[in-house]
Amino acid sequence: MLPAEPKIFHGRDSELADILKLFRKGTPRIAILGAGGMGKTSLARIVVHHEEISTKYHGNRFFVTCDTASSKPELAGLIGAHLGIKPGEDLTQAVLRHFSSSPPSLLILDNLETVWEPTKSRKEIEEFLSLLADINSLALVITMRGAERPSTVQWTRPFLQPLPPLAQDAARKMFIDIADDKHPLDEVDQVLHLTANMPLSISLLAHLVDMEGCREILSRWETEKTSLISNGDDKRSNLELSISLSLSGPRIASTPQAQDLLALLSMLPDGLSDVELKQTKFPITDILGCKATLLRTALAYTDGHKRLKVLVPIREYMAKVLPPTDQMIQPMFKHFHELLESYTVAFGTRSGVLLIDRITSNYTNIQNILQASLQREYHNVVDVIYCACDFNHFSLRIARGVTPLLEDITNLLPSLVDYRLKAYLIAELVQSWAYHPISHPDSLIVEALDHFKHFDDPDLEGMLTA
Repeated sequence: MLPAEPKIFHGRDSELADILKLFRKGTPRIAILGAGGMGKTSLARIVVHHEEISTKYHGNRFFVTCDTASSKPELAGLIGAHLGIKPGEDLTQAVLRHFSSSPPSLLILDNLETVWEPTKSRKEIEEFLSLLADINSLALVITMRGAERPSTVQWTRPFLQPLPPLAQDAARKMFIDIADDKHPLDEVDQVLHLTANMPLSISLLAHLVDMEGCREILSRWETEKTSLISNGDDKRSNLELSISLSLSGPRIASTPQAQDLLALLSMLPDGLSDVELKQTKFPITDILGCKATLLRTALAYTDGHKRLKVLVPIREYMAKVLPPTDQMIQPMFKHFHELLESYTVAFGTRSGVLLIDRITSNYTNIQNILQASLQREYHNVVDVIYCACDFNHFSLRIARGVTPLLEDITNLLPSLVDYRLKAYLIAELVQSWAYHPISHPDSLIVEALDHFKHFDDPDLEGMLTA
């Protein structure tokens, strides 16, 4: 029995076209890969129902959901049940004989990662796949969470790339087909931003918007985050369950520090480059190996600038369930602090110009790390305030205005006992006055100048008297 064809399917036209091309070349072996919630199963269901495929394979199309299998005999048993083979202890050979003697057939193994990921069963699963792939009349399609194909099969080229998020137009169309077109487009785009254009997230949020409206859902997201779309009983109706399945897989378990890296990336929307991964002294033994694990499991991706990033829903889930530890945030803070100090010293030189791109590409990252450092209070608050002032000054110089952190550190001014720091902060407030008006600026300047009797810094004093 075949699964129902998806009622709503958008944005995978190019992938579907690529799959059909592979079928036209002969009898294909295709792996549909991607993160949880990217629509792998929906794409496979479209394939099995497509008119061209239906005509070619008639009643010899089999769609096997592999979620419940944990070994090769169990997988063979599931396939055998779809083929009508009498139950037995191990139906591997019976399944192979059936397909070998059958007319051209299509076998789709959905969610194969469940049984393939565990190291104890991986070898026998790959051997079974290899034997299936050796049957000339059998078209084999698998769907798997992640970006890694089983190694023993000669997959038809060109390989399908892991499914990306939907393009914005396709995401909007999918959303409107579920929630209707009565919602303001700007609010729809705000909701779609929360989904990172992941089909599962779009579907779940669009159904809620259909009942409650965009504004209500945007408001609820502020407090509920991914819990808002995690009330279902399975991974197709529960985003958090879908993400947790990826996190609990054997590939992550074999590289446990990959979770630490993922947790840190959850608060770094700008992502990190390989240089930053290596230069920042994280307490991770094999940082690039952890990166590779996150890419293989599709929990992270690299953007067009080769920066390692995490999609919004996964970031929100990690921030709630497994936030980064102090041991991961501290090296990141130190790296950004040194970067901003270097820029302050090198301002106006060629070196300073070269640093602008490095800081700009981490703009939101720096803001988030500083915010976390202020909230957690594990850093010397003096270092955090100096860094926040330097970051604010950088923001002014690149015409982005004051940072939201300026208000936070200003509130700390009365409690500070470090005279130079108080003067430094007041100088930053004065520099930011055009964007962030302050009351009684003259009295603040007088207060700052009075602090100079406790230390000597002509450059800083010049900033206040200029």
